Amino acid sequence: MDSGDVDQAVAEIVQALAPHESADWQRPAGTLDWSCWETAAHVAHDLLAYAGQLAARPDSAYLPFDLVVRGDASPRDLLQIVIGAGRLLSTALAASDSSVRAWHWGPTDPSGFAALGVNETLVHTYDITQGLGIRWHPPESLCTAVLTRLFPDAPGGDPFQALLWSTGRVELPGRPRLTSWVLKAAVG
Repeated sequence: MDSGDVDQAVAEIVQALAPHESADWQRPAGTLDWSCWETAAHVAHDLLAYAGQLAARPDSAYLPFDLVVRGDASPRDLLQIVIGAGRLLSTALAASDSSVRAWHWGPTDPSGFAALGVNETLVHTYDITQGLGIRWHPPESLCTAVLTRLFPDAPGGDPFQALLWSTGRVELPGRPRLTSWVLKAAVG
């Protein structure tokens, strides 16, 4: 996975949510304890954190910084912050050779950080759309790429449903809803 995948995922969240900026973003985001607003801020935070990891290349921990979104930020502001954080990650990915490693629970290559960013963006877009009552379905190609990179043991079938199952959002026939999961981003 690469910067183009991150750009596509960020375009998806904006396309899905921008028409609903006037909705009540204080509603719970799907089954999460966070509101839709908090969930969008979390997406931006993670995209920025992944960009920071790639830029600084720490080998044993996450950098000790956080994105703080002002409480008066509107949903439109939040989406602009997501776009900015996504572009920072995309730029860091484009500038990183495939041999680069940075810490995400082990040494992780740029492809792993791209997959992490896409995963966070897709699953939390789903959470927000559930909270706002929006029907949304991401591109299967992005879901398949995330599953291949982060969840190699995911079940077959519809890639979006497999991604939702792999991240504890739905149950599948014969497979109860997960309560914990492990992303396999680090490389050997």
